Amino acid sequence: MRYMPHTADERTEMLGKIGVGSVDDLFVDIPEEARLTSLLDLPRHASEMDVEKNFRTLAAKNVSPYSAPCFLGAGAYQHHVPSVADHIIQRSEFLTAYTPYQPEISQGSLQALFEFQTQVALITGMEVANASMYDGATACAESVLMACRVTRRKKAILSGNLHPHYRDATRTTLQFTQFEANELAPVVEGAEDFDGLIDKDIACVVVQNPDFFGRVQDLSALADECHEVGALLVIIVNEVVSLGAIKSPGEMGADIVAGEGQSVGVPLSFGGPYVGLLATRQKYVRQMPGRLCGETVDQDGKRGFVLTLSTREQHIRREKATSNICTNAGLCSLAFTVHMSLLGETGFTKLAALNHGEAVTAADALEAIDGVEVVNDSFFNEFTLRLSKNAADVVEQLATKGVLGGVPVSRLIPDKPEFEHLMLVAVTETCSASDLDALVSALKEVL
Repeated sequence: MRYMPHTADERTEMLGKIGVGSVDDLFVDIPEEARLTSLLDLPRHASEMDVEKNFRTLAAKNVSPYSAPCFLGAGAYQHHVPSVADHIIQRSEFLTAYTPYQPEISQGSLQALFEFQTQVALITGMEVANASMYDGATACAESVLMACRVTRRKKAILSGNLHPHYRDATRTTLQFTQFEANELAPVVEGAEDFDGLIDKDIACVVVQNPDFFGRVQDLSALADECHEVGALLVIIVNEVVSLGAIKSPGEMGADIVAGEGQSVGVPLSFGGPYVGLLATRQKYVRQMPGRLCGETVDQDGKRGFVLTLSTREQHIRREKATSNICTNAGLCSLAFTVHMSLLGETGFTKLAALNHGEAVTAADALEAIDGVEVVNDSFFNEFTLRLSKNAADVVEQLATKGVLGGVPVSRLIPDKPEFEHLMLVAVTETCSASDLDALVSALKEVL
């Protein structure tokens, strides 16, 4: 029996207030063919015990990255997360804490955010970072909006080698604004060509490093080209561990850095929740979305923390807000901070070196297989293979052999025949020698 708190007369009165005749009128924007005309064909009810048993049976059909050799990447990476990170974020002081609007009772949460911002600024080579975003894709979209505000221009260039999900999120965000994006085609081999595209009408160029195909680049020359015409360079990083090994975006001349922090402290979790990163130059801080935690002193001169900048639409005049992002990814950013604190600078760089070394070993072993070619001329811990067979079919066959061998590029960039034989392979510190042996053996059989 469904619980309906409102009487028929009350519902009629509410519908009249908003100017519609029936509840169905509220759904006129949904096409008729997309609407259900009857209840879903699902069991009407079951006991709690039966439901649990049924879902355990369904879950057992999955091949988990934690129970099989896993070489999946493409924006979400399996890294070892120390158990202490999970322990700390489940403490009630953090787990149940609300947004720290009242600094006098939120010093623990605020200090954690301050430490998070400091860590993000250090690893990206930037001057200031915010207190996190929802995820890397939305952080990318917010970066484009920010660049358009800073430059007062309306056009952005999106690299063809930007992760497809990031491109999609940015396109969706821009569609109802006055801003627009020029999306370039993906380039698997060789450098992207921006010649003739960067002019005084462009607000920013958005590039990813390492890019979607795993290629590592020095973007310093591109930064100079952008700055010559007053445009900004936005660098996206969706494998944050790479920042322990390669030149930071700030060193390359980036104006805004956005990305995904999941690799540090946050498990795969079937795709979320994750933690978006956004960092920039101090001079652009007032155009930065989200919120910023700052250090101050109280009336007794003791060190304290407070939300220094919070530019969401509920806090200031709606037309002046830089973003409508409603919160920060508090628990995920805390997990990031705990893991990063445990690593320290030395541990972070060692972790990055370990990832790269394992990936080089794997690339050499895989390229020795007939029908396999490593496409990349450079990579961090992820690279692209060109296979002699359809990559999506190969991945499915590898899974039946108990190996999660990689991500077919066609899954994320469909309708391009030239990509059907490409497979992304990510190798992290969690991949053992026996895992690599299992992949090599299974791939030989499948090919």
